[in-house]
Amino acid sequence: MFADSLQLPYPLLSDHPNLEVIRNYGVLASNGQYPRRSFFLIDPQGIIRGRWRGKGSEVFSDEPLLQAVEEMAGEPVVDTEEKKPAGM
Repeated sequence: MFADSLQLPYPLLSDHPNLEVIRNYGVLASNGQYPRRSFFLIDPQGIIRGRWRGKGSEVFSDEPLLQAVEEMAGEPVVDTEEKKPAGM
């Protein structure tokens, strides 16, 4: 399984093929067949703390996501250069 192969310390969500969660989060593509590339940061209480949505096949930087996770975890963020946030 893809998620298991990553050995992440947090769960990944996929609701293929029924797409119920994808519809509820508002990320279903206009053709209704697949989700738009999206990342949601959900805290242990189930509150969405951040969301990032890609445009088309755009690959966006993981830096804003990692920074948000570190801030949520209460870890200091080390910034060595100025970065532009990738749409939140």
